[in-house]
Amino acid sequence: MSEVLVLIDVVDGKATKPSLELLTLGRRLGTPSAVVFGSAVPDNIAEYGAEKIYQLDDAVYDEFLVGPKAEALAQLVADKSPAATLVVSSNEGKEIAARVAMKSNSGFIADAVDVEADGTTTQSVFAGNFTVKAKVTNGAPVIAVKPNSTAPEAAPASGSVEAVSVDISDAAKGAKIVSSKEKQASGRPELTEAAIVVAGGRGTGGDFSEVEGLADVLGGAVGASRAAVDSGWYPHSFQVGQTGKTVSPQLYVAAGISGAIQHRAGMQTSKTIIAVNKDEEAPIFELVDFGIVGDLKAVLPQATEEINKRK
Repeated sequence: MSEVLVLIDVVDGKATKPSLELLTLGRRLGTPSAVVFGSAVPDNIAEYGAEKIYQLDDAVYDEFLVGPKAEALAQLVADKSPAATLVVSSNEGKEIAARVAMKSNSGFIADAVDVEADGTTTQSVFAGNFTVKAKVTNGAPVIAVKPNSTAPEAAPASGSVEAVSVDISDAAKGAKIVSSKEKQASGRPELTEAAIVVAGGRGTGGDFSEVEGLADVLGGAVGASRAAVDSGWYPHSFQVGQTGKTVSPQLYVAAGISGAIQHRAGMQTSKTIIAVNKDEEAPIFELVDFGIVGDLKAVLPQATEEINKRK
């Protein structure tokens, strides 16, 4: 079968869940080969189908922004002639993918939520109002896939590691990282990767304790609407929406969020949506699978208490 390159995101020595999803999707297109930047090769890659692991270990990939990674991956594409290249649809992933597609004279598809065996992708476009299918017709496709697009499926493979060294041009080193700070751990999953997201909006009145309580008991992430973020109630990094982050969890709980199109664009591809709002005419109810008309400060604590009882 044809080789499929899969760019792996590594956190704490492990491949992230979205990366394992890519390996699962990659098996539809051919035989996945993982691409890892750095000295640590995650031990869970082979378990999910990586026949080969191309390791690029050089300080240049940590010292500069995406330029060196994109150039190295483009060289791998040129050398291996894969059937496709898959990356996680994060800010960095999409920038790398777009550069690789340009350097490889190939088509690029962003924010796919599904990939079929023939390379046809499914996307949610125009603020989530339409679902479209697209397929690259020139070159080997470079596809950025949203987290939670599929469930990772184990398929043990050899996972043989091959060290790869490439020459990085000076042009790729135009933007250097001069300092960095580790993100403070919250004990919750990353918003864009979480299988469950509980988000709060204007209805919280600035108090996210009920939202955080439900998220914690469900093992989910916390999100916020633009209104809540603009009011200074929650950090911008947690904003879900067209000008924030796009999420596609298995379960999305919208608490005190009216459901303006800006917010809906960031979450309406969620598999199951539950809304809690005092206004029975709130636009969010047009979108949900289950709706509760009520005060989130009464509803969420009851849900949290009941879930705790059943644990």
